[in-house]
Amino acid sequence: MLKWDGHTHTRFCYHGSGAELSEYVDRAIALDFERYSVTEHPPLPERWVPDERLMDELAMPLAELPAYIEYVQRVKKQYEGRIELTVGLEMDYLHGSTSFSDELMKPYLDVLEDAVVSVHYLPGEDGMYCVDFTADDLRRNLLPAYGSMDSLADAYFDHMEQAIAWASKLPMRKRVGHPLLIQKFRTELPPIGEALLNRRLERIVRLLAESGVGLDVNTAGLRVPTCGQAYAPDWFVRKCQAAGVEVVYGSDAHKPEQVGFGYDWFAAAAAGGSGSA
Repeated sequence: MLKWDGHTHTRFCYHGSGAELSEYVDRAIALDFERYSVTEHPPLPERWVPDERLMDELAMPLAELPAYIEYVQRVKKQYEGRIELTVGLEMDYLHGSTSFSDELMKPYLDVLEDAVVSVHYLPGEDGMYCVDFTADDLRRNLLPAYGSMDSLADAYFDHMEQAIAWASKLPMRKRVGHPLLIQKFRTELPPIGEALLNRRLERIVRLLAESGVGLDVNTAGLRVPTCGQAYAPDWFVRKCQAAGVEVVYGSDAHKPEQVGFGYDWFAAAAAGGSGSA
């Protein structure tokens, strides 16, 4: 299996590090990665979430997208022959506003090589809210709208399925991002029923296999104290492989030192499967 980190960020992420991309790529080379996908958060529609201060942290301004693409292309050329660096984005599934994303990508379709399509937002009672900002924010702004964590998780997976359908139409290589992000604060919130999680993940295996969308095996949850597990369970990884779904390790690095984090876990989880990268 190709050693590949398929989910990473840059200084264009306003909730990450100001480190240069070269620092991330140098670490990837030191860890013997052969492919490194840069998948930054793209701009969001204006006032996508009610909190304007939070909006400033979630994604780059629209005016910065051309500079980001040029930046990654320049670094890609600098590292030719040393590592395969690919230009990508972590596209949010924007419920009811996917046309915004379609228009956003149009000028760059001949450049973009990778898309990680993630669900970070669900509708609350007065707007869209993050599922992964803080436990208190989720408890205050999303849980009342759904009544229980099981109902909230069902809505999350409904959006995940819609994200897969949207991703399937994208022309570049694509995979669904961290499918268990809804569990980020699992130790601080009421538990989600295991039967529900298993049932919804089993369905996602089938949808990924049918759609040709891959899986971001995201290990960032292992470094989150309130989660303590990868955002894709090992049994799910193996079932995806058995179904022919492309499974790709993702460090979700927001700092250079996070590149390669949890790769050993991924390698062990994927050891019994037959999928390819």
